[in-house]
Amino acid sequence: MSGEVDSAIAPVVAIDGQAIHIATMGDLVDRTMARLEDGLGFTLYTLNLDHLVKRRMDEAFSEVYERATFVTADGAPLVWMARRQGVSLGRTTGADMLDPLCAAAADAGLPVALFGSSMKSLRRAAIELQRRYPRLEVAHLESPPQGFDPRSDAARQAGERIADSGARLCFIALGAPKQEFFSDAMAHDHPHIGYLGIGAALDFISGEQTRAPLFLQNHGLEWAWRLAQNPMRLASRYLRCAAVLADLVVLEPLRRRLMGATPPRSVRS
Repeated sequence: MSGEVDSAIAPVVAIDGQAIHIATMGDLVDRTMARLEDGLGFTLYTLNLDHLVKRRMDEAFSEVYERATFVTADGAPLVWMARRQGVSLGRTTGADMLDPLCAAAADAGLPVALFGSSMKSLRRAAIELQRRYPRLEVAHLESPPQGFDPRSDAARQAGERIADSGARLCFIALGAPKQEFFSDAMAHDHPHIGYLGIGAALDFISGEQTRAPLFLQNHGLEWAWRLAQNPMRLASRYLRCAAVLADLVVLEPLRRRLMGATPPRSVRS
């Protein structure tokens, strides 16, 4: 894969014009491992409401998403909107995919790289993952400096180090949009590696951050936990997310009904 859309990978549903390709965690593991075993890499992003906001505001970010090999549904609202279209999806987050993919990589003998977060968190995460999966080879750890530009020469050099390590899977914990921009650029330069944007997943594994209790995760309320942990940073983000959700669920159907009810314009001869 060289940063181009793989036309053989059909989407299962589209939300706000963005294709989603993965329906379940089992599907994700099977399809990503099959590509790697065939010598092919990929990019994988976890779509949520915040990403939909960013896609609307940033054309470059939208284009990166359009080039993704795989997109999953991260967030209860997207799962719900897909079900309104008659498509059954499972919520597949970066934090949820880390364990099954590391287990599969260990079984297949595919080395992994951990990129992003802090070195303290990366080291702790690597130790914990290798404790869980003793055959897992963590080939590379790298924490980029503050202000890291994912489309810079420094990013390309980081990509070379990842490739030189022999890693076939690279878990990128930079947050959006940096992790998506980095994945897109590196997939062009090193098309045999799978790049996955996983947000705070490594910090959850290392214990640097605490994930929402399972009850909140299962009931689509993980956002409330995060908001309570950091209200100053997240309040405005979630307001924008709520506005996009209202637009997609309420206003867009209303616009369609109004357009359908509008009589056609007469054509003057």
